[in-house]
Amino acid sequence: MSLPKVYVGLPIQEAGLELLRGKVEFKIWKEDGPPSREVLFKELEGADGLISGLPFRVDGELMDVSPKLKVVSNYAVGYDNIDVPAATKRGILITNTPDVLTAATADLALLLILATARRAFEANEFMRSGKWKTWGPDLLVGMEVSGSTIGIIGMGKIGGAVARRAFGFGMKIIYYSEERRLDIEESCGAKFVSMEELLKESDIVTLHCLLNEQTRNMFGEAQFQMMKKTAIFINTARGAIVDQKALYKACSEKWIWAAGLDVYEAEPVPLDDPILKLTNVTTLPHIASASNVSRNGMARKAAINLLEALQGNRPPDLVNPEAWK
Repeated sequence: MSLPKVYVGLPIQEAGLELLRGKVEFKIWKEDGPPSREVLFKELEGADGLISGLPFRVDGELMDVSPKLKVVSNYAVGYDNIDVPAATKRGILITNTPDVLTAATADLALLLILATARRAFEANEFMRSGKWKTWGPDLLVGMEVSGSTIGIIGMGKIGGAVARRAFGFGMKIIYYSEERRLDIEESCGAKFVSMEELLKESDIVTLHCLLNEQTRNMFGEAQFQMMKKTAIFINTARGAIVDQKALYKACSEKWIWAAGLDVYEAEPVPLDDPILKLTNVTTLPHIASASNVSRNGMARKAAINLLEALQGNRPPDLVNPEAWK
């Protein structure tokens, strides 16, 4: 009896690949950058499963390449790179990798908060370029994080982890989310508020919501204009939640004090993007989950979800239960 055929569309860690060996016949994309549509069409012919990633789009056209396709296991928590309704219509299961990257993402959000508030990247460049001539009272003065008010938009698992870290730094926590988190309110003194109140009262605004049709371009000029001129904006969620032109305007025209970003509308960001020219914007290349523990966990989850689906079992991290029969 032949093994199920699987295409692994990105070079995931050995921790995941070792789970696949002997259970499926798989081929893996090992090059930098995503496989082209032509490569995907070729490799998915007759495939039973696909391990996908954020760099490439999985739509109905791609799903139709193989009538045998049963599961698309996404190596990420977010799955905005997949047309989930198209998959559900075809009875294809979609899975993701929650939980294992919560700590790493929350850590990086805090890193961006601290680095942006204290102008760490700007200071690093200042020193390495030979501009540091003497100590002075006004040299690279930043924002005090302790005692500041942090506004968390999206109090899911990652938002909750950020709240616990913020509490440890002595921040006042307010949040806006689809559902209240009474556990975070009790343990961290967090207060549930309206979006408008959050924007007006926060010294730090940080995004931790999923990208969907409701949140796409949720942040634009109107939202940035509500924020304090002394506030900083942090995004480790998805770039498309924010109108990047509005963000550039907000930072360049000093509507807000600064921003820290790990995600962008276009990734990788073109080198001529004006957002990269602003000294009050701290930028990272979408590395929120880039810890050994997190990435190995993601690889294992992606493999386990795939194998469970191919064995006829309900995968543990099923995104579209409507497709489960």
